[in-house]
Amino acid sequence: MDSLYGKISPNVWQKMQNIKLFVCDIDGVFSDGRIYLGNDGEELKAFHTKDGYGVKALGASGVDVAVITGRKSNIVQTRMTALNVKHIVQGEENKLPALKEMIATLALSPEQVAYIGDDMPDFECLNYVGLSIAVHDAHPAILKFCDYVTATRGGFGAVRETCDLIMQSQNTLADAKGASI
Repeated sequence: MDSLYGKISPNVWQKMQNIKLFVCDIDGVFSDGRIYLGNDGEELKAFHTKDGYGVKALGASGVDVAVITGRKSNIVQTRMTALNVKHIVQGEENKLPALKEMIATLALSPEQVAYIGDDMPDFECLNYVGLSIAVHDAHPAILKFCDYVTATRGGFGAVRETCDLIMQSQNTLADAKGASI
């Protein structure tokens, strides 16, 4: 299948068509993985506006977006709330129980869920869902395992790429105009 980002296997394209929930890690996926610390202990992260636009557009298309992260940060809460992300789970180093609870609460099957990650703490979640996605610069063990590897690096539009592809597979991408970031 030809997509905006190149060829995708028919199997992966079919999986994308069934997605109702897109779950993202934060560090290394929404951000580039670097954590900036100020002299007074202030923590900073950079988020790309492309990812923000994609999340808002995907949510408007009817696919829920969630984040599960091992760290806890007011920055993440603020940014995800601004993007209308309804499901924000922070401080969960063992992410799979949180993912399973979220799927059950939303009355979904794992096959209706896509998860994007970059490193070993994401492995169990990636193994559990119907569509596993790694950012381009993920750990090699994750890259080998996932259904789809983004053309874009984490923190630089990998989330947007995935949102675009899910919408393209579900024929909702043309409606994505006007999602404000």
